[in-house]
Parts: sequence; C-alpha cells; structure tokens
Amino acid sequence: MADADAKPTGPDLAQGIPLSDLADGGMLVGHVGGDEVLVARHGKDVFAVAAHCSHYHGPLAEGLLVGDTVRCPWHHACFSLRTGEPLNPPALSPIDCWSVEQRDGKVFVKDKQAPKSMARKMPSNPPGRIVIVGGGAAGFAAAEMLRRQDYKGSIVMLSNDEAAPVDRPNLSKDYLAGNAPEEWIPLRGDDYYQDNGIDLRLKADVVAIDPRAKEVSLANGKVPYDRLLLATGAEPVRLQLPGADLPHVHTLRSLADSTAIIERAKTAKRAVVIGASFIGLEAAASLRARQIEVHVVAPEKRPMERILGPAMGDLVRSLHEEKGVIFHLEDSPVAIEAGQVKLKSGGALEADLVVMGVGVRPRTALAETAGLTVDRGIVTDTFLETSAPGIFAAGDIAKWPDPYSKQTIRVEHWVVAQRQGQTAALNMLGFRQRFDAVPFFWSQHYDMPINYVGHAEKWDEIEVEGDIAAKDCLVRYKLGGRTLAAASIYRDVASLQAEVAMERERA
Repeated sequence: MADADAKPTGPDLAQGIPLSDLADGGMLVGHVGGDEVLVARHGKDVFAVAAHCSHYHGPLAEGLLVGDTVRCPWHHACFSLRTGEPLNPPALSPIDCWSVEQRDGKVFVKDKQAPKSMARKMPSNPPGRIVIVGGGAAGFAAAEMLRRQDYKGSIVMLSNDEAAPVDRPNLSKDYLAGNAPEEWIPLRGDDYYQDNGIDLRLKADVVAIDPRAKEVSLANGKVPYDRLLLATGAEPVRLQLPGADLPHVHTLRSLADSTAIIERAKTAKRAVVIGASFIGLEAAASLRARQIEVHVVAPEKRPMERILGPAMGDLVRSLHEEKGVIFHLEDSPVAIEAGQVKLKSGGALEADLVVMGVGVRPRTALAETAGLTVDRGIVTDTFLETSAPGIFAAGDIAKWPDPYSKQTIRVEHWVVAQRQGQTAALNMLGFRQRFDAVPFFWSQHYDMPINYVGHAEKWDEIEVEGDIAAKDCLVRYKLGGRTLAAASIYRDVASLQAEVAMERERA
C-alpha cells in the first residue's frame, strides 16, 4: 500500500493554475491545504477529487480518465469525478470532491464538498426482508450496496465464518508475509453493521432453503425472506492423501486459515506448497518473506501456464526461483507425514509446514437441495437471478451468461464477486440491471504485480507488447482474432485501456 501520510506535492490549487496546463482528457496533481488533490478535465468541465484511490491508496493520476470517471491503475476501481462515488469495486468508499471555479483563464480549487447522495429512486414496492447467505466479497458488497441505495428494509447476513467480512486477497499477500497488520483486514469495523442496520450473524450454518415458504433454515431456527442472495463462495480443495489431516497441513481461504499458517510459520524452517496456482505461489512468496525454505510441488510443466501461457509461466517460475523457491513440477504428493511430504517420483521433502493451494470448489449443496438449476455452479440469468424467482446468486458459485464471450461462465475472482454482489443487490430491489462487467483480478509475486482483465479459457494466439522477460508487457489472449483477455506487468494504463475496449464491445 502507498504511504497515506506523504506530504502533498505539486501546485497550490487554491491559488489557481492556468487552464492551458490541463489539456482535455488530462490530469494533474496538486494540493489544497494539506490534501493532495487531482484535477481532471473532460471537455469544458474541470473536476477536483482526492488524488488517491480509497481501496489501497493507488495514485489516480497514473490511471485512466474515461469521460467523467477516473480509474485506479492498481486494481481498476472506478470513481465518478462529479460525486466521488465508487462505481466499480474493489473500492467501496467514495473519494472526496472539491468545488472548482474557472475565471480569467485559470482554474481554482475551492471548498471540499459534502458527500452527495448516491441512491437511485427506489422502485415501487421494494422487498421488506432481504437475507444474504455468505459473508465474503459478494455478500458484503450486496449488503453495502443495499444501504448505499437507502434501502430501509431488513438485511440479515448469515455467515458460517467466525470473522466479519475481510479483505481476502490480503490473506495470501501482505498479511501472510507480515507486511500488513490485522487491523487492515476487516472490510469494515464491527460498528459498521450495527450502525447500518445489518444483522450480521457469524458462525451461522444454513442447513436448508425453502423457495416455496421463502425461508432459510438454521440449526436453531428459521429466517424468512422476500428476496434471497446466495453468496456462499467456494471451499478450498483438500487432497485425499494419507496425512492430509495432520495439524501442520493447511489450506488458505479464511482469516483463521491465514492466521494459523502465520502461527505455524513462526517456528517452521521448511514449507511445502502443494499447487502452483495463484494462491499457492502467493503463499510461497509470503513464506519466503518470512525466511522459510519453500518447495512447490505441482503436476503441471509450468506454473500458471493454463491461464497465462508458457512465456508468462516461465517468468513467474524464474522470479520465484530467484527468491529461493524450489520447484518440483510434473510431480505430485502421495502422502504427508509429520516431518515430510512423499512424492510420486519417489523422493521426499522435509516439511514442518504444508500449504495446499490446489483450487476450490463452489459451495452449491444448498442450491441443489432446494431444487435450483446447478451445472458446476448455480445457473443464473443475466440479472443474476436463479431458476427460483426471488433467489439470486453471486460470487464464486454463480454461473452466468457472459455477453462478451457469448458463453455461460463461472469466475472465481474477488472483484467479480464484489461487482456481482452489487448488481444482485440492485436487482433484488427491482432495478433490473444486467451483469456485464469485464472480469478482473490481480496477483502479487514479491515486487511484481500481474493484472488480468477478461476471461479466456482457451486461445489460439498470444500477442505480446513489450518484453515479458523484462517484466514490462501487455499480453493479449486471442481466439479467432478477437481479444478475450489481457495480462499485464507494469503496464497499468494499457491494462485499463484493454478493459475499456472490452466494455465497449459488450455495449
């Protein structure tokens, strides 16, 4: 994260700057008092907003101006320049705005403005009771959007986790590496839920759903609903191996998982990560940051080749090897013992910590039992409504018709889950908004970020701009000449431009 306490730089915008210094479509950072402020020009309009994203404090001036919006270069959050409203997660909080005056060929930034209402006009007869099953990205984003729209009805959020909604991407990145304190992890403080009338029930195990009676059954009672959102997410796969249930063997999904790994890492000297996925390799990088010897065991020839292609896979491998990670590819574990992992190839690796990062499976059992249409995910329409009227699905479990690929897809990305949660919230209120967002995720490997927009399950051409080996590239994954996805390293604006191009093709 950037230093939020850095002193403001650039011109004093209260004293004014020449309008000629700000070309149409241009941005400039200055300050008003102690605040860093971004000024941006769109046609005749000039806007002034906070210079940093409300998510991880990314520098908005290094992002992309699209009409009267600005997009963060780091994780593709989008804000309205007119109101500061967050239009796209992962940012959920608005940024400050200032009034602007143009006179005598100059632009003056004046007073900070009070936040403007972001609520739409509520449709007639909104539901009185909304229940959300799940306390992850989609569930939290839905509850937050409902209150942002000034919804006055009841919201009950049922989570089987023991912690309130957290910033899950951080659990395998900075938090696991020891660079982020635990107070950064909750998406909101505990008082947020009470202050906003959200009945968050933790350790709540939902056992059944009755679409006809419109009830959710818990072990200790029932909760009625008028609209229901299923946001149960996915659970990590635990390989069925001898010793897989030993106390030093962990999966990584929840805050409790990450905290348990951190506790074990305090005394561990050697770790084996099973799986060369994003989660597995982020965990490997974080454990190396703690000076633990790390071995990665995976069946594929290259890490992440299925998603990023061979050249990017080779780069990721070489980066981890430079940091001391030892790979055992085209191999797999056959048994785990107290101090070692036995391999199919016949060898054994010493390990006092084992992390399984071999993927996740969607939690669809509730939907199946309730009779909803399920096909390797809960099938929804373009409004994220399931086959049962009044029941919606969002996040890792949702399988929806993607207008760009023309396929029904399911995507296990944090930002996708947030955006689906927001769209589902609007549709539970009756706004009838199609979900057509371009999928996005980011991954961090030591000091190298990877941004990925779009969704490509297969391709027949990989087009590279820049130099992959030099960690300066935009890689397009194409099928039939059409770009389905793009991965980038240190080409943030190009990544944003690729996202915008895909959005316009969907329109």
